[in-house]
Amino acid sequence: MAGIRLVVELDNVVPEAVMSRLAGADFEPLLTIIGAVLESSTRERIEETKTAPDGTRWAPNREGTSTLLRTGRHLRDSIAFIASASELDVGSSWEFAHIHQDGAVIKPKNAKRLSFVVGGHRVSAKQVTIPARPFVGVSKEDEAEILRVATDYLRTLVGGAP
Repeated sequence: MAGIRLVVELDNVVPEAVMSRLAGADFEPLLTIIGAVLESSTRERIEETKTAPDGTRWAPNREGTSTLLRTGRHLRDSIAFIASASELDVGSSWEFAHIHQDGAVIKPKNAKRLSFVVGGHRVSAKQVTIPARPFVGVSKEDEAEILRVATDYLRTLVGGAP
Protein backbone atom coordinates (compact mmCIF):
# COMPACT_ATOMS: atom_id res chain seq x y z
CA MET A 1 0.00 0.00 0.00
CA ALA A 2 1.29 3.44 -0.92
CA GLY A 3 1.56 6.09 1.71
CA ILE A 4 2.64 9.60 2.43
CA ARG A 5 4.49 10.79 5.48
CA LEU A 6 4.44 14.47 6.35
CA VAL A 7 7.57 15.68 8.13
CA VAL A 8 7.51 19.13 9.66
CA GLU A 9 10.81 20.96 10.12
CA LEU A 10 10.62 24.19 12.09
CA ASP A 11 13.40 26.78 12.13
CA ASN A 12 13.48 29.85 14.37
CA VAL A 13 10.41 28.80 16.30
CA VAL A 14 10.14 28.15 20.01
CA PRO A 15 9.66 24.35 20.11
CA GLU A 16 7.58 24.30 23.29
CA ALA A 17 5.03 26.74 21.91
CA VAL A 18 4.75 24.91 18.61
CA MET A 19 4.62 21.50 20.22
CA SER A 20 1.85 22.52 22.59
CA ARG A 21 -0.22 23.78 19.66
CA LEU A 22 0.41 20.68 17.60
CA ALA A 23 -0.08 18.25 20.49
CA GLY A 24 -3.73 19.18 20.92
CA ALA A 25 -4.43 19.78 17.23
CA ASP A 26 -7.21 18.06 15.35
CA PHE A 27 -5.76 16.69 12.09
CA GLU A 28 -9.00 15.21 10.80
CA PRO A 29 -9.85 18.40 8.85
CA LEU A 30 -6.44 18.26 7.14
CA LEU A 31 -6.81 14.58 6.27
CA THR A 32 -10.35 15.25 5.03
CA ILE A 33 -9.05 17.93 2.65
CA ILE A 34 -6.28 15.60 1.44
CA GLY A 35 -8.85 12.83 1.00
CA ALA A 36 -10.97 15.09 -1.19
CA VAL A 37 -7.90 15.98 -3.28
CA LEU A 38 -7.04 12.30 -3.81
CA GLU A 39 -10.64 11.28 -4.50
CA SER A 40 -10.92 14.00 -7.13
CA SER A 41 -7.64 13.11 -8.84
CA THR A 42 -8.56 9.41 -8.86
CA ARG A 43 -11.88 10.15 -10.56
CA GLU A 44 -10.03 12.38 -13.04
CA ARG A 45 -7.72 9.47 -13.94
CA ILE A 46 -10.74 7.26 -14.66
CA GLU A 47 -12.73 9.89 -16.57
CA GLU A 48 -10.09 11.86 -18.42
CA THR A 49 -6.36 11.18 -18.21
CA LYS A 50 -6.43 7.35 -18.41
CA THR A 51 -3.07 7.19 -16.66
CA ALA A 52 -1.63 5.56 -13.57
CA PRO A 53 -0.58 7.82 -10.68
CA ASP A 54 3.02 7.60 -11.98
CA GLY A 55 1.87 9.02 -15.35
CA THR A 56 2.03 5.75 -17.28
CA ARG A 57 -0.77 5.50 -19.86
CA TRP A 58 -3.15 2.59 -19.40
CA ALA A 59 -3.21 -0.19 -21.97
CA PRO A 60 -6.19 0.27 -24.32
CA ASN A 61 -8.98 -2.28 -24.14
CA ARG A 62 -9.87 -4.56 -27.05
CA GLU A 63 -13.23 -2.88 -27.68
CA GLY A 64 -11.61 0.49 -28.11
CA THR A 65 -14.02 2.03 -25.61
CA SER A 66 -13.15 4.38 -22.77
CA THR A 67 -10.89 2.31 -20.54
CA LEU A 68 -12.30 1.69 -17.03
CA LEU A 69 -15.42 3.70 -17.90
CA ARG A 70 -17.21 1.39 -20.33
CA THR A 71 -19.48 -0.07 -17.68
CA GLY A 72 -20.15 3.44 -16.54
CA ARG A 73 -20.47 4.25 -12.92
CA HIS A 74 -19.38 1.11 -11.07
CA LEU A 75 -15.73 2.02 -10.58
CA ARG A 76 -15.87 5.81 -10.83
CA ASP A 77 -18.81 6.16 -8.47
CA SER A 78 -17.29 3.81 -5.90
CA ILE A 79 -14.21 6.01 -5.34
CA ALA A 80 -14.31 7.42 -1.82
CA PHE A 81 -12.18 8.23 1.20
CA ILE A 82 -12.41 7.81 4.95
CA ALA A 83 -10.51 10.24 7.15
CA SER A 84 -9.86 10.26 10.88
CA ALA A 85 -7.55 12.31 13.05
CA SER A 86 -4.63 9.98 12.31
CA GLU A 87 -5.37 8.08 9.11
CA LEU A 88 -6.71 8.48 5.59
CA ASP A 89 -7.84 5.70 3.26
CA VAL A 90 -8.71 6.34 -0.39
CA GLY A 91 -9.99 3.61 -2.66
CA SER A 92 -12.92 1.82 -4.21
CA SER A 93 -15.56 -0.40 -2.67
CA TRP A 94 -16.54 -1.95 -6.02
CA GLU A 95 -15.93 -5.69 -5.86
CA PHE A 96 -13.91 -5.79 -9.12
CA ALA A 97 -11.81 -2.67 -8.55
CA HIS A 98 -8.75 -4.68 -7.52
CA ILE A 99 -8.72 -6.43 -10.90
CA HIS A 100 -8.28 -3.10 -12.66
CA GLN A 101 -5.78 -1.77 -10.12
CA ASP A 102 -3.55 -4.86 -10.09
CA GLY A 103 -4.45 -6.76 -13.27
CA ALA A 104 -5.59 -10.38 -13.42
CA VAL A 105 -5.72 -13.55 -15.46
CA ILE A 106 -9.25 -14.88 -15.82
CA LYS A 107 -9.74 -18.59 -16.54
CA PRO A 108 -12.97 -20.54 -16.94
CA LYS A 109 -14.24 -22.34 -13.85
CA ASN A 110 -16.81 -24.72 -15.31
CA ALA A 111 -15.93 -24.85 -19.00
CA LYS A 112 -12.92 -25.36 -21.23
CA ARG A 113 -13.12 -21.84 -22.67
CA LEU A 114 -14.41 -18.40 -21.78
CA SER A 115 -17.06 -16.96 -24.09
CA PHE A 116 -17.83 -13.26 -24.37
CA VAL A 117 -18.68 -10.50 -26.86
CA VAL A 118 -16.08 -7.97 -28.07
CA GLY A 119 -17.08 -5.27 -30.53
CA GLY A 120 -20.30 -7.10 -31.38
CA HIS A 121 -18.54 -10.41 -32.12
CA ARG A 122 -18.64 -13.55 -29.99
CA VAL A 123 -15.13 -14.58 -28.92
CA SER A 124 -13.85 -17.55 -26.96
CA ALA A 125 -10.51 -17.95 -25.21
CA LYS A 126 -8.75 -20.30 -22.80
CA GLN A 127 -7.95 -17.31 -20.58
CA VAL A 128 -7.99 -13.54 -20.64
CA THR A 129 -5.29 -11.32 -19.21
CA ILE A 130 -6.50 -7.98 -17.91
CA PRO A 131 -3.54 -5.63 -17.61
CA ALA A 132 -3.07 -3.57 -14.48
CA ARG A 133 -4.48 -0.08 -14.87
CA PRO A 134 -3.64 1.55 -11.53
CA PHE A 135 -6.06 4.33 -10.70
CA VAL A 136 -5.56 4.71 -6.92
CA GLY A 137 -2.35 6.33 -5.76
CA VAL A 138 -0.54 9.62 -5.36
CA SER A 139 0.76 11.42 -8.43
CA LYS A 140 3.45 14.13 -8.47
CA GLU A 141 0.65 16.69 -8.87
CA ASP A 142 -1.15 15.19 -5.87
CA GLU A 143 2.07 15.39 -3.80
CA ALA A 144 2.44 19.08 -4.63
CA GLU A 145 -1.18 19.83 -3.70
CA ILE A 146 -0.93 17.80 -0.48
CA LEU A 147 2.23 19.68 0.49
CA ARG A 148 0.52 23.03 -0.18
CA VAL A 149 -2.59 22.07 1.82
CA ALA A 150 -0.56 20.61 4.72
CA THR A 151 1.76 23.64 4.84
CA ASP A 152 -1.19 26.02 4.98
CA TYR A 153 -2.91 23.96 7.66
CA LEU A 154 0.19 23.63 9.83
CA ARG A 155 0.99 27.32 9.42
CA THR A 156 -2.48 28.12 10.74
CA LEU A 157 -2.00 25.77 13.69
CA VAL A 158 1.29 27.31 14.79
CA GLY A 159 0.04 30.85 14.37
CA GLY A 160 1.63 31.80 11.09
CA ALA A 161 5.10 30.45 11.85
CA PRO A 162 7.21 29.71 8.74
